[in-house]
Amino acid sequence: MVASFDGLPDQVRRLLLHGTRGVVARCRDFTAEALADWGWIPAETEEAGARVEDVLLLVSEVVTNACLHAGGPEELVLRHGTEGLRVEVADANPEHPRVQVSRSPALPGGHGLMVLDRLAGAWGCEDKTPGGVGKVVWLEVSRPTRPSWGLRPSRRPAGPA
Repeated sequence: MVASFDGLPDQVRRLLLHGTRGVVARCRDFTAEALADWGWIPAETEEAGARVEDVLLLVSEVVTNACLHAGGPEELVLRHGTEGLRVEVADANPEHPRVQVSRSPALPGGHGLMVLDRLAGAWGCEDKTPGGVGKVVWLEVSRPTRPSWGLRPSRRPAGPA
């Protein structure tokens, strides 16, 4: 689970969005670039690589849901702190996401919130700030653990000491 992001994050990145054409790929690329800048990529361990893939899948899910159910996202916000990453997707539709009636996992579609439940440390939805119309769907993912420096293989060339 991700610790609460009560304090200010170390870094914030915002991507303003309009419409739905190509928006999922734009958001994934924007997120991947931010993760690289923040040291998540290249992943140092298999667990870290899986965490990056989880983040990119989660971004795809929340942005796709905004496209399908809310007229398209207005903004993607990434908040990076020492505990991890908070992803926020704002749209103009005030209706909060609802879990659909039980569906067979074999059927396509309708599994986005189940993916959020499985992969995000926490997620939710809030109304936009007072005076704003719409909502913000957010999710949090903890930062991958780094390997212990003492356990890293030496990068010195082999040979006589």
